[in-house]
Amino acid sequence: MVRTVEGIVADPQFIRGLVQRCHGPPPLAGHDRHAETKTDMSLFVDRMIRAAKLDAGLYEEVEADPGALAQAMGVVLLSSLATGIGLLKTGGLEGLVIGTAMALFGWYVWAFLTYFIGTKLLPEPQTHATHKELLRTIGFASSPGILRVLAVSPSLAQAVLLVTGVWMLVAMIIAVRQALDYRSMTRAVGVCVIGWVVQGIILTIVLNLFGGMYVSISGKEPT
Repeated sequence: MVRTVEGIVADPQFIRGLVQRCHGPPPLAGHDRHAETKTDMSLFVDRMIRAAKLDAGLYEEVEADPGALAQAMGVVLLSSLATGIGLLKTGGLEGLVIGTAMALFGWYVWAFLTYFIGTKLLPEPQTHATHKELLRTIGFASSPGILRVLAVSPSLAQAVLLVTGVWMLVAMIIAVRQALDYRSMTRAVGVCVIGWVVQGIILTIVLNLFGGMYVSISGKEPT
């Protein structure tokens, strides 16, 4: 049967299809991209706060969440940028850039050293961890470092750096203990100390090499 133009236009299915072609397919039930983005950001901020509060459960949570790696990197970046801004008068923009790059490099190296020392040299019977799990937990341990932006005030600089340094060290020990499933806090402290010493040696070598390259290229000493 031939349908008239009036009949086609009056067809509800035709109207619905025309609207969809003009405005695109309807959103999935319960799907709101803005709400999803807001939820992701809220989760990120909440995790940073809990990490700074030394919440052991938070470190277990990010250890088990493969999707938290980008967030952990974000924490490291924010912490290093905050430090660079806080010390901008002494380090300058160059110090901010180099410090941020070294923070990312140091995060990766320390996580690997912690993984190797904790799982190969000083494991407990129940210890099981991967490098990525250490990257996630150690990254969030940098959360207190965001407060180093307050070091921009000369009168607060030394106190801020001291307090946040100790704070991040304690967070690091908790992060390592949770990631390596340690029952002994002393063992976690030992792994952190050994890793810190080895990392310090590696970073010193890298900085010396970088400084030499900088002098060769620019013809002047780095500031």
